[in-house]
Amino acid sequence: MTRDIAILLFDGFQLLDAAGPISVFECALRYRPGAYRLTPLTVDGGAARSSSGIALDSRPLSAMPAPDTVLVAGGEGAPSALGCGETLAYLRRCASASRRVVSVCTGAFLLAEAGLLDGRRATTHWAHSGEFSRRYPAVALDTDRIYIRQGNIWTAAGVSAGIDVALALVAEDMGEEIARRCAQRLVVYYRRPGGQSQFSSLLEMQQRPDGRFAALLDQVRRSLDGAWDVESLAGFCCLSPRHFSRLFQSEVGMPPAKAVEQLRVEAARAALESGERSIQKVARRCGFGDAERMRRSFLRVLGRQPSSLLRSPADE
Repeated sequence: MTRDIAILLFDGFQLLDAAGPISVFECALRYRPGAYRLTPLTVDGGAARSSSGIALDSRPLSAMPAPDTVLVAGGEGAPSALGCGETLAYLRRCASASRRVVSVCTGAFLLAEAGLLDGRRATTHWAHSGEFSRRYPAVALDTDRIYIRQGNIWTAAGVSAGIDVALALVAEDMGEEIARRCAQRLVVYYRRPGGQSQFSSLLEMQQRPDGRFAALLDQVRRSLDGAWDVESLAGFCCLSPRHFSRLFQSEVGMPPAKAVEQLRVEAARAALESGERSIQKVARRCGFGDAERMRRSFLRVLGRQPSSLLRSPADE
């Protein structure tokens, strides 16, 4: 059985959003020849130019009305693609007729614009999470997941996460063993540890010094060992806890408690990587209270133990 995989593109797409999954499916074909047929699609067909300037040849949407799987790339051209009624109509049809609809990175914006993510959990690139939450409040955005499956709709985080979700699709189609072999051949994690938090490290917050919560975040960083519950955070901003939580989620793209946890993990990681040898001291200084609570937070945010960051004398 040959499954048609359509890669939906537009001018200004991110090349790795498409090339990463394509490479995974190509690798799977080494173990199961004929299992997939890969077809780039655009509205009218022809050359689709990526943001890097490299173009991929494509066929028109009409050439493949109901592929087994349609994978939507993201990239700088996504905002323009949101206004394309033909593209959105095609995605709605595929949501009903195709086995799977998948987005990579800001491709999630197209799925949300088509109404396919309302009432569902989804993810996208962490740097666009605030914008996504403001634009699509009916979507339960999870900013930390590498990919999320909700029924026949899959969404993946930024850029290289397309490789992760493609491996999961191969595992569903061909089994865990072949997917694991593909990961080995591509020299990537089969199950990547941690979530997007290990890459964002709240850089989005740091790059917005004029944001509504910039002063609050600076204060939390200066006193990580404080009791920063939602009531305390809201009080600092002179807002009710409920109103504060809603505004914070909209601007920052994550709940306040998760943001505080990430700030603490970020500081603790920096301390351990800089040579601090006492995990207990770091835990108290960064507001975790004890080493066990810090260990659990590290596993949630980074997918690794604090002890893995300790420097040995040989490193110095």
